[in-house]
Amino acid sequence: MKKIFSFVAIAAMTSLVACGPSAEAIAKLKADSTANADSLAAIANAAMEKAKADSTRMADSIAAIENAAKMKADSIRMADSLAKVKKPSGGSSKPKAPAAPKIVPGGNGKGRPGANK
Repeated sequence: MKKIFSFVAIAAMTSLVACGPSAEAIAKLKADSTANADSLAAIANAAMEKAKADSTRMADSIAAIENAAKMKADSIRMADSLAKVKKPSGGSSKPKAPAAPKIVPGGNGKGRPGANK
């Protein structure tokens, strides 16, 4: 009985070794793993490019906001300096009213308001 059991065990191990993957199957597995690695590398590169573009766009946005704030501050400073220069010196700050038209009585209707129509 021991000899039969030993013989069956040796035959089973031999059959397992013989049923392993063939050279073609091993080559196909290597090609598949290489293709998977290449596709994963392409996905990683695309993700890196997207992250780089996002960070560049974010930096440009921040720079534009800072530039707008600087332009606003410069405009306020310029307006303040112009306001200091344009202050009237003495006198009233009200503009003078235009002189009233002279009305001449008589004279062919030239003195009446609305007669020149």
